This record gives sequence, C-alpha cells and structure tokens, in this order.
Amino acid sequence: MTSTDVLRNQAIELPSWAFGNSGTRFKVFPQAGVPRDPFEKIDDAAQVHKYTGVAPSVALHIPWDRVDDFSVLVAHAADRGVRLGTVNANVFQDNDYMLGSVTNPDPGVRKKALTHLLECVDVMDVTGSRDLKLWFSDGTNYPGQDSIAARQDRLAEALAQVYARLSGDQRLILEYKLFEPAFYTMDVPDWGTSYAHCVDLGPKAQVLVDTGHHAPGTNIEFIVSFLLGRSRLGGFHFNSRFYADDDLMVGAADPYQLFRIMVEIVLGGGLDASAGIAFMLDQCHNIEPKIPALIRSVLNVQEATAKALLVDQDVLRDAQRAGNVLEANAALTDAFATDVRPLLAELREDMGIDPDPMAAYKRSGHFDTIRAERADGAAAGWGA
Repeated sequence: MTSTDVLRNQAIELPSWAFGNSGTRFKVFPQAGVPRDPFEKIDDAAQVHKYTGVAPSVALHIPWDRVDDFSVLVAHAADRGVRLGTVNANVFQDNDYMLGSVTNPDPGVRKKALTHLLECVDVMDVTGSRDLKLWFSDGTNYPGQDSIAARQDRLAEALAQVYARLSGDQRLILEYKLFEPAFYTMDVPDWGTSYAHCVDLGPKAQVLVDTGHHAPGTNIEFIVSFLLGRSRLGGFHFNSRFYADDDLMVGAADPYQLFRIMVEIVLGGGLDASAGIAFMLDQCHNIEPKIPALIRSVLNVQEATAKALLVDQDVLRDAQRAGNVLEANAALTDAFATDVRPLLAELREDMGIDPDPMAAYKRSGHFDTIRAERADGAAAGWGA
C-alpha cells in the first residue's frame, strides 16, 4: 500500500462532546449554534467528515449521549454518512462518586458504577461499537484516606466483570491520568498501571494514551512504541497541552511531538488496520468555534501522518546501525520540515472533496444555518 493509500484510508474519530458548550473549571462559555441533542452532534460530526474525508466515526459518551433507542441514532448516523464509534463510560459525574466509583470503599457505590459500565456494553451491542473506553477519576486526596492496595483489588475485580461481558470483537481500552481530580493518588495514574491491568485481563484489554495525561517531559513516543510492540496500544485521545490536561487542539502546542508519535506508529506498523489502533480526538473547545476547530485538528493529524510517512526508513535504519547520530536525526527532521499541504490538497481533490477544508467550510455558510436553526432550546454541554 502506498503512502497515498494510507492517507486516503486514515480514520480519525471525533468526540461527540467536543461539539457542545465547554469551558474550564471556572466557566463554561456558551456559543451560538451548538447541538442540542446527540442527533445534532452527529450532524456536526458529519460536516467535519464531509470536508476532511477522514473522520468517519463519532465517539459517544454515556449518559451525555443517551437516547431512547440507539438503533435510531445508528440509522441517523448512517444517513449522514458516518457511524457510531467508541462508547465512553461516565462514572465521575455523580455525587455518589465523591470517594470513587469502582474503587469506592462503599460496595453499594461500586455496584452502581459497575452497572453503568455494563450498560455501556449493552449500548455497544446495539451500535456495533468495537471499543469501550474506560477512564476513572477514582483516587485519593490525602495520605491514609484509603488503602492503595485495596483500591487496586477493587479496580481489578470490576474490570474483570466488564471484560467477561464483552463479546465478538469488542474491546476494553483503559485510559490513565497522572492527576486530577485526585491529587495524592490516582487509581490508574500511568500507562504502566493500565498496561498491568490489561495484561491480567487478556488480549481484548488495551491501553489508551491521552497525549495530555503525562508529567512534563514524559517521552510519549517511547510509551507508544513499547505498547505497540506488545500489541497493547488500543488507541489515542489526541489533544495538546502546555501544562497538563489542557485538551487543546491536537498539534497546536507541539506539532513536532505529534509527528514523533506518528513516526513510531508508522515504524511499528500501527497504521495498518490489523493493528486495531483507534485514533480519536479528545478536546474541549472553549473559545474557538466547534466544527472548524475539529476540522483543524483532523488536518493536523493528517499532516503529522503524511510527514511521518516521508521518513526514509532505509536511511534511518542504516544510520542507526552505523551509529551515525546526525544522519539518523536528519532522517526525521528532514521529513518534518517538508511542506505536505500540497500533497494533501491533491489527495483531497482526488477524493472528490475541496483541497482546502477550512476555507470550504467557511464558504458553505453552514454556521449561519445552524446558528439560526438552533436558536431555541437548551444547548448540549458538559453533562448533556
């Protein structure tokens, strides 16, 4: 398969929650024209796919995207030219979860959380989704607050029950986060903890790497290479960070890091469909318009991928074997310095879409249409 074929077949999953109102812990900033329900979120995601050609699926967040009949939402997505993707569970926005969900010392709360996780698998059965993405806000704020070991045992027990419920090609992908909202210990604080639990569970358990969930200076591409080499890299939540979990547009803060990550994906065969890696965005657009921001993020991932595909692997390997540090490094920096936008514009024309997605969306007048159509009713946002 040529590099052009790889780029043509690239699939970047959109997060439904990125289309709603969002903000920081201090303020949620409302915008005009945002969706009012999951159906309108799908409509907006279809616009991103229309102008990029490589965003064919939409991740759901339950209960934010709960509907009476998910088969109706499946049909709606198909009618819009997209499909429903990863199902994300939510066990962090309920008062009962103040001391944790599946690791809570109260068995009643743990049962409630587990019931929700199993409900999400029920949703997957209807939507045809492959992946159940789990992230736990569980942790402690103070030394001695709870037993670290006991919380790990509770986590393992819950994960095992969810894993046993999976069927067919369904997978469990376990995310991790260094801190927040727990500040003394998070129960899944890093990729090693996630990896250990996934190994204990079995081959259908995979690690999810959120690019904003690491300590400053962490070498994310090392993590990617390690997990990919052991068939445990389930997917990504792509975003950018300056300080921590900033959830900014991917590639905005450090495009070279995004490129380096994609280089390891290319070298490890991760762009092959058989690798099973889910390339997902996870962003909260606080001040920028929703649809254009997601279009920009998709383009940034495309550009990083195209540059990674330009790395001359023969030159790179020869230089590495010879210990030629400068030539090996140049194999990467030369590819990164290449302007791939003309290549991608030509590819889009060949795919029958506008070569400049951002300009095409702006010309379409779509924003003016949804701003008028959605003037009434409650806009979707965090928790809806």
